[in-house]
Amino acid sequence: MTTPVRLLIHGASGRMGQALLRLAAEEPGGHVVAAVSRSGNAVLPLQVPQFPATALEAVPDFDVAVDFSLPEGFDAVLALCLSRGAALVSGTTGLDAARKQRLETASASIPLVWASNFSLGVAVLHDLVARAAQLLPGWDCDIVEAHHTRKLDAPSGTALTLGAAAQASGARPHYASIRAGDIVGEHVVQFAAAGERIELVHRATNRDIFARGALHVATRLHGHAPGRYRVAELL
Repeated sequence: MTTPVRLLIHGASGRMGQALLRLAAEEPGGHVVAAVSRSGNAVLPLQVPQFPATALEAVPDFDVAVDFSLPEGFDAVLALCLSRGAALVSGTTGLDAARKQRLETASASIPLVWASNFSLGVAVLHDLVARAAQLLPGWDCDIVEAHHTRKLDAPSGTALTLGAAAQASGARPHYASIRAGDIVGEHVVQFAAAGERIELVHRATNRDIFARGALHVATRLHGHAPGRYRVAELL
């Protein structure tokens, strides 16, 4: 019988953290051994030990940290994974250039995945955008994203990732952001020329798809060699 992968949930009080904890029981390959939140007072399942962010070093041994926190909390969990030799799966957005560079450096020591979006649909959309940009040189490229009013970063991490895929294939993406109501996440990538346009669209109606994807990736990342992996490689 395969031993479940020991998971640390970092950012347990957030929307994604709560979804991860709720859905972890449905992921047969993983077991949550601890959860970390800023205050240490998040609403958690009774069997999950909880720690405040100030006591991160006290968490028990784990195989993979699943991080959906804020940029200021990201540094600590990355350092913890490096000191423990554990893998990292992170969906924390809004990382600056210095933090992105620390991710690259860390990938020489531990296996890790950073992604702005963990849904299978967005992984496919990423490839479609790159293909469209390659086939439509000179077309205008615009990315419009919409999220709930509590989302802080704009453009969204997913929009920037899609834009990077378009730019790598020769397009020059422009961005627009909408923050309204309780929108889970919508991304429209439009290519336009005189007399015609193409729209590639992904709409998420339930953030459980992101949590399930992150848990799936975490259980499959464990045991891999150090390096930086893409969601599509592990789905």
